[in-house]
Amino acid sequence: MTWKEIKRDFQMNWQIYLLAIPILVYFIIFNYLPMGGIIMAFESFQPKLGYFNSPWVGLDNFKDFFGSYYFTRLLKNTFLISSLSLVFSFPMPIIFALLLNEVKNRYFKKVIQTISYLPHFISMVVICGLIVDFCDSDGIITSIVVALGGEQRNLLGDPSLFRTIYIASGVWQGVGYGSIIYLAALSSVDQELYEAAVIDGAGRWKQTWHITLPGIAPTIIIMLIMNMGRIFSVGFEKIILLYSPMTYETADVISSFTYRKGLLEANYGYSTAVGLFNSVINFTMLMIANAISRKFSETSLF
Repeated sequence: MTWKEIKRDFQMNWQIYLLAIPILVYFIIFNYLPMGGIIMAFESFQPKLGYFNSPWVGLDNFKDFFGSYYFTRLLKNTFLISSLSLVFSFPMPIIFALLLNEVKNRYFKKVIQTISYLPHFISMVVICGLIVDFCDSDGIITSIVVALGGEQRNLLGDPSLFRTIYIASGVWQGVGYGSIIYLAALSSVDQELYEAAVIDGAGRWKQTWHITLPGIAPTIIIMLIMNMGRIFSVGFEKIILLYSPMTYETADVISSFTYRKGLLEANYGYSTAVGLFNSVINFTMLMIANAISRKFSETSLF
């Protein structure tokens, strides 16, 4: 596109460009300018000296991390929690959207949607507080486990149960809100296809398999690619609100380790190096997932 074409397009659509300015400013300030802080990954950063006067250490921070005892544990825990969340949390909103799409009573459908959306809008601190109370030695969930023959104990204190509790609560939190985009995709499926399928004698299952799922397949693929780009990004907020030194073995992930090193121990250079490593891995996974999708289907991010 030449400069004249750009100028003409701007003159024709200046209102749209004007609306885009706040969004551009937001991303520049909060996403691109902070990237200058990456330089801390190669320094023994000291706030009083700043970016340009802190001692330069090169790749030492990365070497320390790769050679530490925590490296294998963090990588394993992050990958397992992310992978299990993807396996269980990703398909649930799709299934939920398909089930809601079959509900004909509009009032009942809206009630179910409203109830399912609520956990997403509740503060993470409140959600984690509920989980801690419910999983305490005398909590509701623990009482159910005891009634089923289990042992009465603090469930969150058991390293072997942490991932199960984290993923199950994540499904509960996100299934309703995550179904919104799939419900929107379902509304765009051509209804005449269903009428033709009924004439051909197709039941609800065959209609779902041959019409509904192919109709929303591009949306599913795009969302899967984006989730693959976050495969090593487990948010530290929920982790640090639920874990304890007793469960570090299975609960400690890269983001929580970065939080402890950076904010609690003030080791800014080391924590930046760990965060940069995590970002590079996520970017690589995103590119691989996008390339595979582009090769085997007609849908990709770019």
